[in-house]
Amino acid sequence: MKTKNLLDILATPSPSGWERDGQKLWIKNVNPVSDKVESDPHGNAWAVLEGSDPSAPRVMLEAHADEIGFIVRHIDEKGFLSLGPIGGSDRTLASARRVRLFGSKGIVQGVIGNTAIHLRDTSKDKPAEWKDLFIDIGASTAKEVEKLGIRVGTPAIFTDDAIEAGKDRIVGRALDNRIGGYVLAHVLAELHALRKRPAASTFAVNAVQEELGCHGARMAAHRIRPAVALVFDVTHATDTPGINAKQHGLVELGHGPSIAHGAANHPLVMQRLIEVASTLKIPIQHEAVSRSTSTDADVIYTSRDGIPCGLISIPLRYMHSPVETISLEDAKNAARLAAGFIRSLTKEDTFRVLD
Repeated sequence: MKTKNLLDILATPSPSGWERDGQKLWIKNVNPVSDKVESDPHGNAWAVLEGSDPSAPRVMLEAHADEIGFIVRHIDEKGFLSLGPIGGSDRTLASARRVRLFGSKGIVQGVIGNTAIHLRDTSKDKPAEWKDLFIDIGASTAKEVEKLGIRVGTPAIFTDDAIEAGKDRIVGRALDNRIGGYVLAHVLAELHALRKRPAASTFAVNAVQEELGCHGARMAAHRIRPAVALVFDVTHATDTPGINAKQHGLVELGHGPSIAHGAANHPLVMQRLIEVASTLKIPIQHEAVSRSTSTDADVIYTSRDGIPCGLISIPLRYMHSPVETISLEDAKNAARLAAGFIRSLTKEDTFRVLD
């Protein structure tokens, strides 16, 4: 997938529960490098590359396709819209920003209102609560709002589409976790180009509704029944001013993907990733997680009888904001790592800790 394709996907709205358009574009990009693409009723999509050995493990690669956003909760008589979050939206960033609403008659532009500094008591300034935020779409009555195709339950997102910045940086909304779909496409392309297929079959899943509770990944893992899984998501880059590395760990942008160590991440899978990275000279970073990863890995590794799972994360600055920032080189190295992992698999790889 070229950078332009990634920017097109990032520009395509995909709030949790409304991922359809983003998924259709992702499918268009991975179709040429897969044997088939399938989907389920909720919009999970997965591309399949058949392996050369039916007895080798089935590998599930997974990223989530959805992004955070907003939803209309109420429309008042003057045409102002009350809003709430979809997923982990940050209300402290919401005031005075432009939004796109996806109504039944098409996209409607709006702004999240902000009382001017001249008109408020700044000594009492604090971030607005969700109940105090509102969207102005230029309507004067509730009837005008209805004529524009907007109703309670209409989703919205910030208008900030991604741009290229610097040598290999991408900045914008929805990199969490549309960059994961980019990684999936790169893995598929690398494996598809090989003269001989790897032994293992690969199921690359772009899942829905992670931001609402990892629902799509749970459905997909149950359906596909993989023997081993690798999850791609973003992680906090902690290399900017004001972040305590002793508290949050040190992860740096441009220093390679991060692999996570903890209960959700199978020790034998993580050890194989380390070995592959060493062999292929891929830079990696390490993170420690305790109770959970806060990613789809949490529901995949507990699916059915338990799935050995590894988490590969792309360092990201300013998570859940309109200016999320990643290094494309980190994403490409994550794809190289996953492709090398798949190429290393044989039918002897059971990832059983007691064997």
